[in-house]
Amino acid sequence: MSFREEWARARAEAATRTRLDHADGVASSGGPSDLIVRQDDLGRIGHAAFMLHGRLKKAGDITRGAEDEGATAKAAAALTSHNFAMGAALTTTATVWGDQLRTLLQACAHVSNHLDYTKRSHAAEDAKIAASLGHRDGSAVSVSEISKYYR
Repeated sequence: MSFREEWARARAEAATRTRLDHADGVASSGGPSDLIVRQDDLGRIGHAAFMLHGRLKKAGDITRGAEDEGATAKAAAALTSHNFAMGAALTTTATVWGDQLRTLLQACAHVSNHLDYTKRSHAAEDAKIAASLGHRDGSAVSVSEISKYYR
């Protein structure tokens, strides 16, 4: 079998299995699906990111517990001054570790902050929509009534 034939077969198989308009086990209506995210889901994920940030900040700090925060740098310098290759490796390791830790902390903070913002933004948007959609008596318009307008 040639590469092109194998590639065409793999693409055809993937196309029959790939469905982007529904979750596994849920039948699709044939139309576009809505993304449903509940506020408590956003809150749990944001809180988990916040908690992970706190734990990483404490556990990831390799200088934590050392009386001298520059102990790793001093150890690396001492090893290097005695012609041990380990000194340069220790410096590189500490630098890379610190950079990666800061990046991960920033990512956790970004997720937490973004989800907090999303939660507030969606709540405000929902309130605005609810205020603009209503019956004359002030009661809310049901989803089924709204969907009549889109048929």
